Amino acid sequence: MENSFTALADPTRRRIVEMLGKGELSAGEIAGHFDVSAPAISQHLKMLKAARLVRVRIDAQRRIYTIDPDGLAEVDAWLAQVRRFWNPRLDALERELTAAAKKDKKK
Repeated sequence: MENSFTALADPTRRRIVEMLGKGELSAGEIAGHFDVSAPAISQHLKMLKAARLVRVRIDAQRRIYTIDPDGLAEVDAWLAQVRRFWNPRLDALERELTAAAKKDKKK
């Protein structure tokens, strides 16, 4: 899990994940969207694969990348856990702030 967030901390890797969210792409197609070298993009893809955010398959001479739904499911489960903790607290805060604002209007 920690690797997922470390991988997504980099804007280039986030953009790669966003691109792959629209469909699979070859490493060359991905590299074509950036102003950095192909080896640099290869390192980003390697980190995303290690973090289980993307999968790769070989098609002749090409490496085809796609989103790894299992890795994203882990991130989503973590986010759901955080939401379960914070949402009730934020709702309570909103109620208190609304009540305080109503009291101020009456003054």
